[in-house]
Amino acid sequence: MLAQITNKTRVAYLSMEIAFHEKIPTYSGGLGVLAGDAMLSAADLELPIVAVTLASREGYFQQTLDGDGRQQETPERWNIADYATPLNAKVCVQLEGEDVWVGAWLYLLKGHMNGCIPILLLDTNLAENTDQNKTLTDHLYGGDQRYRLKQEAILGIGGERMLRALGFSLMRYHMMKASIQKNGSYFNSHRMMRRYVCEAYL
Repeated sequence: MLAQITNKTRVAYLSMEIAFHEKIPTYSGGLGVLAGDAMLSAADLELPIVAVTLASREGYFQQTLDGDGRQQETPERWNIADYATPLNAKVCVQLEGEDVWVGAWLYLLKGHMNGCIPILLLDTNLAENTDQNKTLTDHLYGGDQRYRLKQEAILGIGGERMLRALGFSLMRYHMMKASIQKNGSYFNSHRMMRRYVCEAYL
């Protein structure tokens, strides 16, 4: 399956959230819906794109109101194995002096016609990681600023490393919403600059 999607040069599309299935809560709102619509259109047009996002096993959150009208937030859990296929690749990102290992799942987004877009879901729920680091890709935009910053590094740095580890040939990187507060675009840009500057002087 992997050989069939790495046999062409693609554009890498990185986004913290992508709404690609109504039962998979890997988005929080408009940004994710926009990203999902873009990927569905790309599939319809059979454009050479590979999307990268986080697994978000706990979703964003499910909102309910208690008897007093106060908002209650609970995780929106989903079973990733019911929808995606685990890939045999792991990459490492160093965060605060710790090695954090990142795996990936493959979801194939089929368009309304014959097109199909591969979506990689990055996942730190691996045996190699500490209990704390296993949860880094669980909650979309969850936790404190440190947790969010680590998520952005996993997407931006880990995503680029995962694409290369899987053998993807890439012509461009598209980073959805270039904001350090809402995406890992900064880290991907920094990683790309370091990579190409080093190659230029080899």
